[in-house]
Amino acid sequence: MAKQHVIPLLAVDGGGTKCLAVLIDEHGNRLAQGRAGSCNYQGIGREAAAQEIRLAIETAIKEWVVSQENQQKQADIEVECAVFGLAGLDTEHDRGVLIRLVREVLTSLGIKVKHLVVENDGFAALLGATGGKPGILVIAGTGSIVYGINVHGMTARAGGWGHRVGDEGSGYWIGKQAIISILKAEDGRGETSRLGDRVISHLGLATPEALFNWVYGSDYSVEKVGELSRLVSLAAVEGDTVSQRILSMAGSELYMGAKAVIDKLGIRQSAFKVVLQGGVLQNDVWVHRVLMDQLLQYAPLAVLDSVENEPIYGVMAMGLSHLRKLRLAHSGEEERGSPSP
Repeated sequence: MAKQHVIPLLAVDGGGTKCLAVLIDEHGNRLAQGRAGSCNYQGIGREAAAQEIRLAIETAIKEWVVSQENQQKQADIEVECAVFGLAGLDTEHDRGVLIRLVREVLTSLGIKVKHLVVENDGFAALLGATGGKPGILVIAGTGSIVYGINVHGMTARAGGWGHRVGDEGSGYWIGKQAIISILKAEDGRGETSRLGDRVISHLGLATPEALFNWVYGSDYSVEKVGELSRLVSLAAVEGDTVSQRILSMAGSELYMGAKAVIDKLGIRQSAFKVVLQGGVLQNDVWVHRVLMDQLLQYAPLAVLDSVENEPIYGVMAMGLSHLRKLRLAHSGEEERGSPSP
């Protein structure tokens, strides 16, 4: 019978852009990692999300197996604690869907897990960014959400309702506004801008009518619309007023989310950390400036903190905390079960 190999921790950060799986020892050292694409089931569907999560974990496991001298078989692996920070977990219904999805993926890979934790990726990123101290985390990538925590450990969120009814200020939202502006200009209801030619050319189309057909066709996706935000940023830098207006609106939308969280936590008059993450806020100076200008006017004691840690560090921190608690509880049970001297 093959020897059972136990890995202390599996941490998975699954967002709207990529999925990263990391195997970790009890000291927080990385043993192996695997990467895959977007795994937000709300955007790409349940089966596609499961496939990406599986690919990331499988890649990490294979890397770890290669590093082992005995070439341990994948089916002989047990994980003490697995923590998933996943985009798309916004309600208790989502939690149920994603817990079932994760269990199915782990079972299909033959990986036994003693303790499983599934949380929203934004909550995990908040812990990684603030270290549990008072602060807010504004994320604007393909989607958007704001999380916060106060000195009492109370948490709050705003946004993150998905691309159909929310994600204001995100890359998808910016791309969608670009498309709307192009079609309005075609009607004569809006201002003509550089966006029309750029977006239509980028998508390999010829006319605004073709753009309309693309929006309602099978090739349309959240990711492809999100990619258009880069074109808006370039046009804004070149002086395109429509693009500048879209980016200003994006910054204001993100500020409104931040303000809502600040008010819920009661930290407006306190010093707290502000962390900005996601491609939009890391790469677009226009959105970044509008957001911070409005936020600092409302909460002058807020301090912008540039965090270089990826969101996976928050998932890892959460996982290590759970692992320590599990081991302490297990140690206590063993002591209670030991015979008296």
